[in-house]
Amino acid sequence: MLSWDEEITPAAKSPQSTQPLQSSQPAVQPALQVAQPALDQVPPLASLARPGSAANAPVADPARRMNAADKRIINGSTDVNQLVPFKYKWAWDKYLAGCANHWMPQEINMQRDIELWKNPNGLTDDERRLVKRNLGFFVTADSLAANNIVLGTYRHITAPECRQYLLRQAFEEAIHTHAYQYITESLGLDEAEIFNAYHEVKSIRDKDEFLIPFIDALTDPDFTTGTTANDQKLLKSLIVFSCLMEGLFFYVGFAQILALGRQNKMVGAAEQYQYILRDESMHCNFGIDLVNTIKMENPQLWTPEFRDEIKALFFSAVELEYRYAEDTMPRGVLGLNAPMFKGYLRFIANRRAQQIGLDVLFADEENPFPWMSEMIDLKKERNFFETRVIEYQTGGALNWE
Repeated sequence: MLSWDEEITPAAKSPQSTQPLQSSQPAVQPALQVAQPALDQVPPLASLARPGSAANAPVADPARRMNAADKRIINGSTDVNQLVPFKYKWAWDKYLAGCANHWMPQEINMQRDIELWKNPNGLTDDERRLVKRNLGFFVTADSLAANNIVLGTYRHITAPECRQYLLRQAFEEAIHTHAYQYITESLGLDEAEIFNAYHEVKSIRDKDEFLIPFIDALTDPDFTTGTTANDQKLLKSLIVFSCLMEGLFFYVGFAQILALGRQNKMVGAAEQYQYILRDESMHCNFGIDLVNTIKMENPQLWTPEFRDEIKALFFSAVELEYRYAEDTMPRGVLGLNAPMFKGYLRFIANRRAQQIGLDVLFADEENPFPWMSEMIDLKKERNFFETRVIEYQTGGALNWE
């Protein structure tokens, strides 16, 4: 789990690989061609081999069984349908951890938030602006992340353990979108205003427009990996989404809503954001592991020119997120102000850069919000059952009639 106090382990240096680049599409056995004999050619039933008989049994060929060492994150030629034997155990472990952290928005009681929001004196205008701007960004951001996984990243990854985690991650993105919708509906906000913010609010639109080209590159049906240029496009997209979207673009909003919760305001929304932050920390960690493993298996991609492109993207992302901080809090609120976030974003950017093997981008930056580490390390059992909504149905309670 991500912690601001953790000791950063630099990305492993890439050994020189002698593996040739291969097609990004896994080898698929040709479909069985079943001939349809004429009726007068069908043999009598007595002569047909019974199921399980020697004439009908498949022949075992150990030489064709998959070797874990042959797996690759991209451009692999092993069978993507065979989860085991594992090569990338870290991906499977993160899948299991994601399943263990499962939650649903309806499990969080929103009654106190509703009462506070309806009270004319419950929140200041600046606090209300902050909440609505947050929801306006997040209701579509997680949909963009899910689309990028399902329509792009997933089909280019050839390691089944990693695909397994990506499926879990896509589901979690759906839960997050559900959570923001649940908060919006609970507070009785104008859904058209909130869900169209990414079209109508410049600071939100600018962040999304930064991301969309990297989604479009991977979702293009004609895009395939297997060349240096395209493999770098995939690697760049993975870095953008793990380090800059989930690892940077979300953190101003997280800090703002969690700061409200620390002041006993919007506690239901803040609790949901805590669970979302925990999920996103896992997504970020998984993406960084994916990036570093691709680098190790394909060292030819990590050129000085490519690293310079990545650094430029980091600088742009920090600037975009700082503009968002200024827009969401034009005046000081909750003991926070936009300039405080400039140092925070630079601090986070430095960590992300180091985690993928880049040098520090901003000198002498420290974390002005050390309390955020506590939020990331939230344990599900802490107060979940105290706030569970009684109408929530589990699978065992459903009536299938």
